[in-house]
Amino acid sequence: MDNENKKHLEDLKEIRSIMERSSSFLSLSGLSGIFAGIFALIGASFAYWYIYIYHAFKRSSIIVNPIDFNFEIATVLFLDAGIVLFLALASGYWFTYKNSKKKGLKMWNPISKKLIFALLIPLVTGGLFSLILIWHGATFIISSTTLIFYGLSLINASKYTVRDIRYLGISQVIIGLVDAIDIGYGLFYWTLGFGVMHIIYGTIMYFKYEKND
Repeated sequence: MDNENKKHLEDLKEIRSIMERSSSFLSLSGLSGIFAGIFALIGASFAYWYIYIYHAFKRSSIIVNPIDFNFEIATVLFLDAGIVLFLALASGYWFTYKNSKKKGLKMWNPISKKLIFALLIPLVTGGLFSLILIWHGATFIISSTTLIFYGLSLINASKYTVRDIRYLGISQVIIGLVDAIDIGYGLFYWTLGFGVMHIIYGTIMYFKYEKND
């Protein structure tokens, strides 16, 4: 009887595993989050150098007023963020590919396509909205806008992958809202959201799902 119960439990676990694999994309790697955070810290360091050292030296003054952020600065920072995003996506693709291969899962399947689509809707919208803000000169709100829309994209995509990503998204939205209130410290909140939170999340994900595989 005990053996029969044990077999039933094993069958239930197998059924549950099959259902999870068919309804969720389980190949996201914690290492991709860690590297995304590292790239964000590098990008933030460049932004700090450009604003407070290079550009301030050109003007012989330190920029402290968010209104002083002109079109040139906003464009450079937007390009900086674009490069960081590209490197984060490239590393995310690589580590996810390796994780999929390790688990014997297909990287491209109907669930992963739904995940990407759900991720891109708020992400692309936020990017276009940020460009509009730059066009209108409302550059002081760019950092909070990118954080909020990125957080919403993670929350939107979380239903197709591990639920933990929802908490990362919620943290990004909260940080973005605080940033929108605390005007003038956008670089700090951008670094906290895209850099520090990614590294913390990626580390947790790695030890929770990958280290013992």
